[in-house]
Amino acid sequence: MADRASAREALALVTGGFTELPYAEGESAPDGPLGWPGYDAARARAAARTGEDESVVCAVGDVEGARAVLIAFEFGFLGGSLGERTGDRLEAAYAHAVTHRLPLVSLVATGGSRMQEGMLALTQLQRVARASARAREAGLPLIAVLRDPTTGGGWATLGAGADVVLALPGAQVGFAGSRVRPPGADPAAYTAEAQVAAGAADAVVPPEELRATLGRWLRLLTRPSSDPAPPPYALGAADLPATGWDAVGRARSPHRPRAAAYLDAYFTSRVTLSGDRCGGADPDGMLCGFGDHEGRTVAYAAQTGTATRPAGYRTAARLVRLADRLGIPVLTLVDTPGAANDAEAERQGAGPAVADLFAAVAAARTPLTTLVIGEGGSGGALALAAPDNTWATPESYFSVIAPELAAAILKRPPSEIRPTADALRIRPQDLVELGVVRGIVGRDPEST
Repeated sequence: MADRASAREALALVTGGFTELPYAEGESAPDGPLGWPGYDAARARAAARTGEDESVVCAVGDVEGARAVLIAFEFGFLGGSLGERTGDRLEAAYAHAVTHRLPLVSLVATGGSRMQEGMLALTQLQRVARASARAREAGLPLIAVLRDPTTGGGWATLGAGADVVLALPGAQVGFAGSRVRPPGADPAAYTAEAQVAAGAADAVVPPEELRATLGRWLRLLTRPSSDPAPPPYALGAADLPATGWDAVGRARSPHRPRAAAYLDAYFTSRVTLSGDRCGGADPDGMLCGFGDHEGRTVAYAAQTGTATRPAGYRTAARLVRLADRLGIPVLTLVDTPGAANDAEAERQGAGPAVADLFAAVAAARTPLTTLVIGEGGSGGALALAAPDNTWATPESYFSVIAPELAAAILKRPPSEIRPTADALRIRPQDLVELGVVRGIVGRDPEST
């Protein structure tokens, strides 16, 4: 415990100064609502040791110029546990955020609910969940920073329930605390790094980088815009393919620019949203996050040219829904031979994951823009495409099915693959004529 930062040290790590919110708390019954013997004495010892009279400090402060409501847990006060008075403070902090239209950052370090208050302590999680729901309805972003430890109900509400989840290196993170895990449980599974790998957290951030990282997130998530994101310029060839098979060859070329190159050219800076919050991540197949494009925030979901895994589709759906709630336009980059169709992908719910992304895109009120930068393979690509606002590069194609597979289904010999590609009308110029895409983007005139 001596090595753990206090609540006020955690606040000082992310802001140069803060104003503590007022607390309106009544007198509690002797030894708490259950009359737990020695509870008052334990609270008094915790107060003497930490200088705090409860397990959270709630404040308003500036994080790199972005104003936010801050909640910092004091683990030294009864293990950062949640009781009735903790719930009072948390609910008031959320209410302040809603009233003043401020984002909310939780610096979590807790062992869970306070046993000395029994079920009344556990029900504070419902209060937190309701307060979070109201903040979301108000269009406010919620960010959590997982400190050591973040376990129990605090992890399952303020932590895992946040829109963006950052974690300090090596932090113990898990629903089960160290004293209640099954015998022989792998301790590596209960770490910040493991939660990122499992798609439950977005990134591990070193303490010295936390303030700057939080500042970037807060600035990006609090700049709504009603204008669609302009499609990126093409980075590769400028001439159009002569045949359908030429279009396929260009899109499959290992030398053409991929998603990372397009994102680097489009954004001045960007932050990464990772994981589907269902136990999976697809960092090699789907890149998601928020970035700065010409002074405004644009959310992005970009396929990388590989078969997209179910976790990738679920992460993209999560991104679209968050951007929609915050009023931030979305850019999607289509580039996949299709959805992953191996046995493991089926076990992970490939069909429901693609369906969920279709639903998120269809329901979005914020403007979406799509650029097809490579392969547009069937429904696994179309799920990411914006209806009526999809564009294409000269090095792309979009098809109901790959030409080879179409020929096989039609029982045509291999010699008929190229004519089949032409018959499918998959070139960028064909897609414009068919009304599938709005147009073909050219290269940046300032770069030539």
